[in-house]
Amino acid sequence: MLNLNSRDDNTTNSNNCLQDPVSLNVGGEIYTTTVDTLTRCRDSMLGAMFTGQIPVLRDNGGHVFIDRDAKMFRYILNFLRSSSLDLPDGFSELALLRREADFFQIRPLLEEIHHVEAAAPLSLRGGPLGAMVMVNVESKVRVLHFNLRHGPENYELRTCSVRSFKVDLFCTWRSFLALLCEHFSYTTSQGLTSPHPCNPRQNRLMLEWVPRPDELPQDQYNKQHYRGLTVSNSEVTQSDDIPANTPRSPCDITDMQGFMEELLKLALAEGFKIDLVTPDPAQILYCTSLRLVKC
Repeated sequence: MLNLNSRDDNTTNSNNCLQDPVSLNVGGEIYTTTVDTLTRCRDSMLGAMFTGQIPVLRDNGGHVFIDRDAKMFRYILNFLRSSSLDLPDGFSELALLRREADFFQIRPLLEEIHHVEAAAPLSLRGGPLGAMVMVNVESKVRVLHFNLRHGPENYELRTCSVRSFKVDLFCTWRSFLALLCEHFSYTTSQGLTSPHPCNPRQNRLMLEWVPRPDELPQDQYNKQHYRGLTVSNSEVTQSDDIPANTPRSPCDITDMQGFMEELLKLALAEGFKIDLVTPDPAQILYCTSLRLVKC
């Protein structure tokens, strides 16, 4: 169970929150440090948390709980301790570290990461060499019957076909999975939601969506609990392998061709090359199985 301690608590609880040493549970990993370290950057999220400006969550053990990447927090905490970004040789998760630093709004760390990225070899900027992406896709057509209301007691039976799409994607580079989750969004009656890996430890992402046919009213679409898939990230570098007229603004994915275009746009920009296409390499945008390898 998590307990919420806010700045509106009594003075005793507030003082207890600021006593050294401070223990943090970050994504299941326990870290111990001091308030001085955590507030080194006062305008960061950690600075706001440990100066009482925003509330904190505590787990059953009394540790301050932060639901972020445990591994990356090690580098963030060490930067706050020493004002130096020390990364191991061959470190290949700069994109993930940058995302965590951006979440915590530690601007000096973001500047350091930018310098490292600018000086890094190309093989380290785009992830580890040999990283692999394997994609399997399928689609099914279903005939849907529904009543269209014309008046209080006037209904018309309608029929239309809906096509559902399913993508099972495996990637050995987790940062690329995170990039896909940022690039694609589900559209639902409640708004946009981001997909999540079905099992992060297995490096798998499952996407399932149903584009709405023009003949299917929105309320009937929502009634079936269908969801669409859209692209909202337009900052990916255009690759020479992708046509110049590929949409770069937010757009709905209405067929498998559109999904493959977006996937290849991302993968080629990150240095992946097509390794295997089935059944027909000449019809890559309509393929049912695809493998890409980081070269």
